[in-house]
Amino acid sequence: MSMFKWEVVDPRPGEAVGPRQRLPWGKTVGVGAQHVVAMFGATFVFPIVMGLDANLAIMFSGICTILFLLITKNMVPSYLGTSASFVAGVAAIRADGGDSADVTGAILVAGIVLALIGLLVHFAGAGLIHKVLPPAVTGAVVMLIGFNLAPVVAGTYWPADQWVALLTATFMVVCAVLLPGFWSRIAVLLALVFGYLISWIFDGVFGQITSVLPGAAEETSHDRVSWATVKAADWIGFPSGQLADGVDVVHGPSFSMTFILLVLPGVIALIAENTGHVKAVAEMTGENLDPYMGRAIGADGVATALASAFGGSPTTTYAENIGVMGATRVYSTAAYYVAAIVAILLGLCPKFGAIVNATPGGVLGGITVVLYGMIGLVGAKIWVENNVDFGDPVNMVGLAGGIIAGIGGVTLEITDDFELGGIALGTIMVIVYYHLVNRRDRADRSSGEVTKVL
Repeated sequence: MSMFKWEVVDPRPGEAVGPRQRLPWGKTVGVGAQHVVAMFGATFVFPIVMGLDANLAIMFSGICTILFLLITKNMVPSYLGTSASFVAGVAAIRADGGDSADVTGAILVAGIVLALIGLLVHFAGAGLIHKVLPPAVTGAVVMLIGFNLAPVVAGTYWPADQWVALLTATFMVVCAVLLPGFWSRIAVLLALVFGYLISWIFDGVFGQITSVLPGAAEETSHDRVSWATVKAADWIGFPSGQLADGVDVVHGPSFSMTFILLVLPGVIALIAENTGHVKAVAEMTGENLDPYMGRAIGADGVATALASAFGGSPTTTYAENIGVMGATRVYSTAAYYVAAIVAILLGLCPKFGAIVNATPGGVLGGITVVLYGMIGLVGAKIWVENNVDFGDPVNMVGLAGGIIAGIGGVTLEITDDFELGGIALGTIMVIVYYHLVNRRDRADRSSGEVTKVL
């Protein structure tokens, strides 16, 4: 069967639609639209908190999704949205004086490393991942990445408007847990709309707020919602203009070994995400997708490198879209091509990007305080789902030092011009300490599988 030919089916209620099957095009477009809504919130929120352009991120999410589907031969239905795994590393780069070109350069190298790991896994098998990065280690790294972001929320977004942040966070928690099915999966998007509305009401009732805007150095009086840039933006055009740090939206990367080391731990999180997502899709579809594991990991690496080369955001497979498949039982890759095309078209609408970039700081504070905590707790989720035994000192002691070093921002000065710190140092300590003391035959623990992450 040709890569772009799907068997057209009309399933009975409850009957699944496979990756190489599709519904009639009208229904396929409808399912594709659901995937766009599901990926939407997180895909443009994370570029904003990383200081990158949301329009460019949305556009490249579509391009990279198509690339992913091609590399995996249309056998792994997944959407590539913006990855949260590099947010902490990006925050560290900016705290050390790096700009957006330094950010995308470091992420580009991480993407290449991920692609090479995918190539290795393709030929060596997925067992290699579980041996080098068992669940105990992967969970620890994901945890320290997430919790390392706490100061970013406390020092940057939350102070922009604490009451809007609190109301937005509360609304997001309620939506994510109490709303049924599909609605809970788009809690980020619903919280964004709610936060925008609350900010607009507060402007009308209380007037301007005096606070430090994200990225600013001093307090100013300002409206919570300002759409001056939205009115000036064109309806159609390529992403353009400048980012908050003065770097062009579309820009070439620059490279620094210090900054590269800050984002490399994110590769471990992406390996866990991709591995878990492929296994989740395989379980839902009943397909044996192990032969495509390396392709999926490598495809995400290539996609991340490609997007970063033009100033875009890193990518990862999205659990939100896997959730849509679980609810609809439609696993057709044709629907993902539809979603990707819609995302590309959205990315070519500067007015849409201006609306996203005008998101009030308090709204971002409410959303990120929940999202960043969820990233950290995903590490604990990996431990629980893989039955990591903390009665064993290899797990308890072997991981402890690295977690604290990563979360606490501990630094190790190597030379006058080079130091390891925070996430980079914590990740190295976790991996080295674990394998240093894991000398005995512990096949029962090392062979555990990393389950789905987000």
